[in-house]
Amino acid sequence: KLIKIVFIVFTDTHSLEYQYTTLTHQYTGFPEFTAVGLLDGKQFMFYSSSNKMLIPENWIKNSMSEDYWKNEEQDMQGQHDDFNNIFTKIKNQFNDSRGHTLQRMYGCKNDDGGITRRYDQYGFDGEDLISLDLKTGTWTAVKPQAEILKHNWDSTGHTTGRKNFLEHECIDLLNTFVNYGRETLKRKDPPEASLFQNHSRSPEVVCHATGFFPKALNISWQKDGEDVLEYVDLRETLPNQDGSFQKRSILKVSAEELQKHTYTCVIEHSSLEKDLVLPVSERRILRDGGSGGGQMGIIIGVVVALVAVVAGIVVWKK
Repeated sequence: KLIKIVFIVFTDTHSLEYQYTTLTHQYTGFPEFTAVGLLDGKQFMFYSSSNKMLIPENWIKNSMSEDYWKNEEQDMQGQHDDFNNIFTKIKNQFNDSRGHTLQRMYGCKNDDGGITRRYDQYGFDGEDLISLDLKTGTWTAVKPQAEILKHNWDSTGHTTGRKNFLEHECIDLLNTFVNYGRETLKRKDPPEASLFQNHSRSPEVVCHATGFFPKALNISWQKDGEDVLEYVDLRETLPNQDGSFQKRSILKVSAEELQKHTYTCVIEHSSLEKDLVLPVSERRILRDGGSGGGQMGIIIGVVVALVAVVAGIVVWKK
């Protein structure tokens, strides 16, 4: 299996992103609508239709006036209604009784080289639905079911307010939030790393890093000092309950291959003075259903990610 290799350059990059999620009634026990604000990938505000309250995190709350957050709360209530109308138009085109999800993800990113990215896009049931083309000021329907939205939004001037926010207000807000929350955002927590195998006959060796912040981290493998470009399954980064992150990569080679060659897992993160290098020969074997901290950390991360699904943090990514 050939994988895409990601080379991480740790530049001074900042991002502001808002994510909305709405669910059909089949998802009992969860709010119908949630909105999350993320600054550099860290949650700074949360809104739920359950209590109709917008709650900013303490570390960012005083960056804006009480009136600002109150206005944002009222705006989210309106966004909830608009989002439900969009959801109804889309799901009515599917003749089934399954549960459905609609998500919106929009925001801006800015790095120290002055490069700015702006985007506004929707996903339905985990797949791309429709996105805004800022160059033309029109919408691109990815799915046929989104054509009704494209026609309506392109013909009614719906895009003007969206463009104004992305091209002006978004960067201003990003700079304000980053300047105020710099101490929190600049914190660097190094990863705790572990290597394990479920049992000695398993063809999979897991390299697991957890507890790190910021989110950007790279895990790679080497064989006899050379990069391994295949037989690797690199998983998505998951959130931990304390605001840090975790990530894992799985090496899939035979036991004979592991014995014949020297394999290592290499972890890169901005908090580290030098890369972490873990020899596969020192991996732990989880025999007879045994467990370890690394495996438990993965389970916890998956649980947090499932909660994050409902919060709109992790379901669908561009």
